[in-house]
Parts: sequence; C-alpha cells; structure tokens
Amino acid sequence: MRRLVLLLAGLLCGAYPLLLWWGVTHDQLLPALSVLGLGCALRLLLTSGSGGAGGSRLQAGIGLLLCLLVGWHQQTRWLLWYPVIVNAFGFVLFCSSLWQPMTLVERIARWREPQLPAAAVAYTRRVTQVWCLFFVANGAGAGWTIWHGDMAIWSLYNGVISYLLMASLMTAEYLLRRRMRARIALGGGDVVEAN
Repeated sequence: MRRLVLLLAGLLCGAYPLLLWWGVTHDQLLPALSVLGLGCALRLLLTSGSGGAGGSRLQAGIGLLLCLLVGWHQQTRWLLWYPVIVNAFGFVLFCSSLWQPMTLVERIARWREPQLPAAAVAYTRRVTQVWCLFFVANGAGAGWTIWHGDMAIWSLYNGVISYLLMASLMTAEYLLRRRMRARIALGGGDVVEAN
C-alpha cells in the first residue's frame, strides 16, 4: 500500500506543471495547490532518507514550501520556479559527484554490476557530464518559460517537452550502452575510449 501511495504522490508531483496550468486557467488555483501540496507532503513523509531518497525528500519539501507560498500570497509565480530549482539541484548533485572517487552514475551502475571495468568507469563519468549539461540546458529552458510569461508555454515545456527530452536522453544512453556492451562481448576492445 505504501508503494502505491508513493507512486501516486510521485505522479502528482510529476504532473505539477499541468495541474498548475489547469488551476490558473480554470480559476481553480486552490484545488490545484491542494492536490500538489498533498502529493509533495505524502512524498516527503513516506520516502525514507537513505540513498537517493534524500534528494526526493528535498524536492518534495521544496515543492510543498512553494505550494504554501503560492497559497499564502496568491501568486503563482513562486511555483513557476520549481523546475528551475529541481534542475539546479540535479546539476549540483551530478556535478559535485565528478570530484568524488565515484560519480553518481557509477554508483548507480555498481548496484547492478559491482565489478565495473575501467572502460565502464570512464563511460559513467562521461554520462555524468552529459547529465550536468542536460540539467543546465533544461533549467535554462524552464527559466526562459518564466521570463516569457505565457502560462501555456510554461506548462507545455515543463509538463511535456522537458519530460520528453529527459526520456530521449535516457533512451539514447541505454541504446548506446547496449551497443557498447555488444561490441565488447564480440571482442571489440575498449569501445568507451574509441567513442
């Protein structure tokens, strides 16, 4: 039951741009904020603080704080900054791991394969760098939508396009990783260095 509630809370938090757009365009800001706040509160309360869950708790806490600010001041502009904050948080998380013995992507990869070869370690470092660039570009795109001032454009970018870009990057990385593994298995050598 807890997993189901966490999944629902995650979906509510992920749908915040569309919920916010609906609330503003249909003069239903309070119901939209209530749903968003509930999703953030559930995620904050039910996510344990271990591992990568600490980041989810922080994001949920920021989301809840922004919902409260918007509800208190009746100005949606506060909540528009959430995508920028989330991308800045992602950038700091991934970028700071570049100066640690293991990058964040390497730690995730070692959950499935504890003994990573040197080529895979180099590859995970490059993937971490790519995610850093993604967070900078995506955060800049989210910031541009705020500056532009059109709620429909903000909702479209942050509620649809941003997720499609993220899914495309994840898919491209997955396909590249599979191709590299296949080449290594066929005796292609150190493909990470060749790419």
